[in-house]
Amino acid sequence: MSSLPITEAFQHYLANERHFSPYTARCYGADLRQLVEFLAAARGSAPEMIREQAALSARQGASPGARPHGPADTITETISRADADLIRRFLSHLGEQQYSAATLARKIATLRSFYKWAERRGLADTNPMTSIRTPRQGKRLPKAVTIEQIEKLLAAPSDADVLGRRDRAMLETLYSTGLRVSELVGLNLKDLDLVGEALRVRGKGKKERVVPLGSHAIGAVRRYMDMLSADPEFAEVWQGGRNADLPLFLNKHGGRLSSRSVRRKLDKYLTQAGLDPTISPHTLRHSFATHLLDNGADLRTVQEMLGHQSLSTTQVYTHLTTQRIQDAYTRAHPRAQAS
Repeated sequence: MSSLPITEAFQHYLANERHFSPYTARCYGADLRQLVEFLAAARGSAPEMIREQAALSARQGASPGARPHGPADTITETISRADADLIRRFLSHLGEQQYSAATLARKIATLRSFYKWAERRGLADTNPMTSIRTPRQGKRLPKAVTIEQIEKLLAAPSDADVLGRRDRAMLETLYSTGLRVSELVGLNLKDLDLVGEALRVRGKGKKERVVPLGSHAIGAVRRYMDMLSADPEFAEVWQGGRNADLPLFLNKHGGRLSSRSVRRKLDKYLTQAGLDPTISPHTLRHSFATHLLDNGADLRTVQEMLGHQSLSTTQVYTHLTTQRIQDAYTRAHPRAQAS
C-alpha cells in the first residue's frame, strides 16, 4: 500500500468509499490543509517543515494514515492530537477571515467527517468535534430567473457552426433536465435515448437516474449531432466512439468539456444576451425546479428529477413559489395592502 499523509488518505476515502465528486473531495482536502497549517503555527512549526516531514514519511514507506512512530509523521501527529479548544481557536480564526456562513458550515462539516473517520480507524484518540456546534445559518432561497430570461439566453448561441450548436444543446439540456454541471459534462453519447426522449445521468454518490429530455432540447441535440458527424474535424472521433464512453458534449479538441468551460461559455452568452452576469449553471437548475413547481408539478417528481436524496432539499423551492404567489397577490388584489 502506498504511503499517504492522513489528509490524502481521507480524500481517498471520500472519493473511493463515499463516492464524493473530485471537486468536493478537493474542497474537503483544502479545508483540512488549512487546519494543519493553523495547528502547525500554534505549535510553532512552519507549514514548509510539515510538508518536508510528510515527504520523508512517504519515502520511509508508511501506510496511508498510519499513526506516528516518530517526528517524521508530523501532519498525522498534529491533526490527530487536536482537542476541542484548538478546534474552537481554529474556527475563531476562520471567523476573522470573513468567510460566509455557508463556507464556515462546510468547513465544520469537513472536520466532523474527518474526525469521525479518524476515530473509527484508530487514527485519533478522541473526536474533538463532538462538543462543537454548527452555527445557525439564515435560510437563503435559491435564485431563479424568469422564462423570458431563459428564452433570451437559449437564443444566444449561433446555429451556424458546430461549437455554437453544441453550446445551445448544452444550455437547452441544462434547463430541460435540471442537471448539475458536473452531471452534464459527465454525459456520454450512450446515455442519450432520443427514441425514449430521456437521459441516463450519474449523480452524486454514483447514483444513476433517468430524466426526461424536452422536445426543444432534443431538437438542439439532434442539430448539434448532425453537424458534428458531418464536420471533418470531429467526424472520425464521433463515429469511432459510438460504442465507447465518448462524451456527448465535445470540446474543440474532441475531448470532454470541463465544468469550468461550461461556466465560461455561459458567461459569454449572458453578456451577449444582456443578462445578469451572476447567473450560473446552477441557476438554470434552480429555474428548472421552480418553473416546474410553478406549473403544478408534483414535489416528489421534481425530487427524483433533481436527484435529491431528501425531500426536504427539494422543499426549498416551494418557498420560492409561495413567495412568488404572495408577491403576485400583493400587486394584484385591491385589498392586499392598506391604502
